[in-house]
Amino acid sequence: MPDIAEADIRAALRAVVDPDSGQDVISAGMISGLVVKGTNVGFAVEVAPEKGPAMEPLRIACEAAVRNLPGVTSVTAVLTAHREAPQQPHRHAPQPPRGPAAGPAGRGGGKLEVPGVKSIIAVASAKGGVGKSTTAVNLAVALSRLGRKVGLLDADIYGPSVPKLMGLSGKPTSPDGKSLDPMAAHGIVCMSIGFLIEGDTPMIWRGPMVMSALEQLLRDVNWGELDVLVVDMPPGTGDAQLTMAQRVPLAGAVVVSTPQDVALIDARKGLAMFRKVDVPVFGIVENMSYFLCPHCGERSEIFGHGGARATAAELGTDFLGEVPLHMAIRETSDAGTPIVAKDPDSPHSRAYLDLAVRVAAKIDERQAASRGGPRIVIQ
Repeated sequence: MPDIAEADIRAALRAVVDPDSGQDVISAGMISGLVVKGTNVGFAVEVAPEKGPAMEPLRIACEAAVRNLPGVTSVTAVLTAHREAPQQPHRHAPQPPRGPAAGPAGRGGGKLEVPGVKSIIAVASAKGGVGKSTTAVNLAVALSRLGRKVGLLDADIYGPSVPKLMGLSGKPTSPDGKSLDPMAAHGIVCMSIGFLIEGDTPMIWRGPMVMSALEQLLRDVNWGELDVLVVDMPPGTGDAQLTMAQRVPLAGAVVVSTPQDVALIDARKGLAMFRKVDVPVFGIVENMSYFLCPHCGERSEIFGHGGARATAAELGTDFLGEVPLHMAIRETSDAGTPIVAKDPDSPHSRAYLDLAVRVAAKIDERQAASRGGPRIVIQ
């Protein structure tokens, strides 16, 4: 079935009138970020920040107008606030708080509720290219092999890689036109913006639009009953990452780094960001820790070695383990069959499984602490 015509979508939206301006939402310039993939449509409705909560009926009306088009199976419309930055106050004046309330319009300042999900953990890196997504995918599959019910959310809107790493294509289904059923592979369920856009479509959304989309991927997906939801965070420590850490009820975070100094500098920033918003850091993983030649067995520390362990000790957090640089990990990732799923008995899979055991213990500790009961250790 061919894609829904953008002109038809805009024509449908012209029937929706903004009650404040009296103009239709297209003429008022309120629609942005329109994305069409097959029979799925997504867009943002831009409103003034102070009017966010009151404009929810307008968002619903826009969704309904597009959903009524022939051939449309799902519509995702998000409210987003955009305004030019106000003039900075005098440097001696009190600064307004930067917290959850500064997030997207219409979502309030509290933590998001994700029904059925017991624990949410973030896999993060303050620097791209350190293997964060590969770590997140293999950690999720490894947690599943430990007997946990696991979900995986690809929160990297600008560079979603979970569809490729999980070997998934196509688009998720919607049972009611309002929510999405997650995709499933290798024993876990997952969701990514990559399922809803063409592979070569660039995302040029502003920060508030990105956060609104992420909130909907969390809130409007039928995750079911999960022991843990692994979130593959976008790289960096900007506003989107900070807001995600503030708005999502994270049980903890796993920071991924390579051994080299330039990556560890950024890993420190990532760890500091989570601590700033009171998210427990489970520890640091050293990825691409060393290389073993498959022919002669010689060990080469291409990016150095031990830097993450030393940094973890210096910063007072746990060192969660080291993962080697190996062709098998790269090959299975490119093939969409994570190494833990493809060859769970390999030494490379063992590294991820050991990581999963440590993370699972951290999750259990957090849950026990939240219940307030004593923790009995049997030795």
